[in-house]
Amino acid sequence: MAYYFSKMLHTSFSDAADKVTEALLAEGFGVISEIDLHEKIKYKLGVDFKKYRILGACNPAYSYRALQAEDKIGVMLPCNVLVIEQGDNEIEIAVVNPADSMISVHNSVVAEVAAMVGEHLKKALDRL
Repeated sequence: MAYYFSKMLHTSFSDAADKVTEALLAEGFGVISEIDLHEKIKYKLGVDFKKYRILGACNPAYSYRALQAEDKIGVMLPCNVLVIEQGDNEIEIAVVNPADSMISVHNSVVAEVAAMVGEHLKKALDRL
C-alpha cells in the first residue's frame, strides 16, 4: 500500500487550494488547520522553498467513531492533505492513505473507519 494518493492539477496554486477545499467539503470534510510551509521555512530558516501547504482535513463523524474505539487516535488526526507547487501551474495534491498510516493501531474499528475515510479522500481527489 502507498502511504498517500495524489493527483496533478494544471492551475494556479491558490486555485488548486480552493478546489481541493471544495472537493473535501463535498466529501464531508472540513479544513480545520492550515500550515504554509513556504512561509514557515522562509521565516525560520531564511530559505526559499516552493509553495507547500498542509491542510488538516477532518470528518467529524468518522473522527468521533475512531475516538470512541481508540481514545489516543487523536495523535493521528486530522488527515493531512498537501498542496505542492511542482512547477509553473503544476500543482500536486496529495492525501494521506489513512488505512496504511493507521495499520499499527491494531484496532478493527479504527481500520474500518480508516478504510472508509480513505475512500472519501480518494473521491475528493477524483473531483479535482
